[in-house]
Amino acid sequence: MEWTDEAIVLGLRRQGESHAVLEAMTRERGRHLGLVRGARSQKLAAALQTGNRLRLVWRARLDEHLGSYAVEPIGFRAAGFMESPIALLAAQTLAALLRLVSERDPHPELYAALDEVLDRIGDPVETGELVVRFELMLLEGLGIGLDLSACALTGATRDLAWVSPKTGRAASREAGAPFADRLLPLPAFLAPADGSNHPPPDGADLAAGFRLTGHFLARHAAQERGRDLPETRDRLLALIQRGAGGA
Repeated sequence: MEWTDEAIVLGLRRQGESHAVLEAMTRERGRHLGLVRGARSQKLAAALQTGNRLRLVWRARLDEHLGSYAVEPIGFRAAGFMESPIALLAAQTLAALLRLVSERDPHPELYAALDEVLDRIGDPVETGELVVRFELMLLEGLGIGLDLSACALTGATRDLAWVSPKTGRAASREAGAPFADRLLPLPAFLAPADGSNHPPPDGADLAAGFRLTGHFLARHAAQERGRDLPETRDRLLALIQRGAGGA
């Protein structure tokens, strides 16, 4: 068995003295593992950092085997992350969240989104918004998509302000007001575009976005797999709020 694909490094697990098991998000084959021989060498160690782009050749006798990777680096991003605590925590958080995706389950849309997000992270506000939108896409890929397009009670598409924590459907500010203590706030940056000129999200808006996606990721994805959400996510949000203001 053999295939070639582009991939983004998610993580590395030591295997013996000089080898390691590489976990990567591939373009066509989803999250995929394979053994990299000599992974701890100076040449390969720099390439096998979270967020870097690789061209992988995977070989195995049978498809169900772990197999081994031949690695060709095609994009170095990890060094830049070391200069930005927000970028580093964002990359670590996204890599950890992708472990909620079943191994070898193709998600080309998540690969493309991850590649774009990793190219843009750094600014607190932009990073916060990118991570929340990525988490919404991840929920969709896991079959837990939210419906933020219209009010579940009235069908209205304007002034949406709430989300049901049970159904994941939006509600307008007026229709949801009697149930506000049981609903999750929907920050304006996630509501459908209505022609209004909304200001960029601040720390409070981004925290509401993290709370919204975090609720569904924890309840419907992580807990069902016996996992917790990555602790780096909380640290990332704290840095984002500090940098974005308005928390």
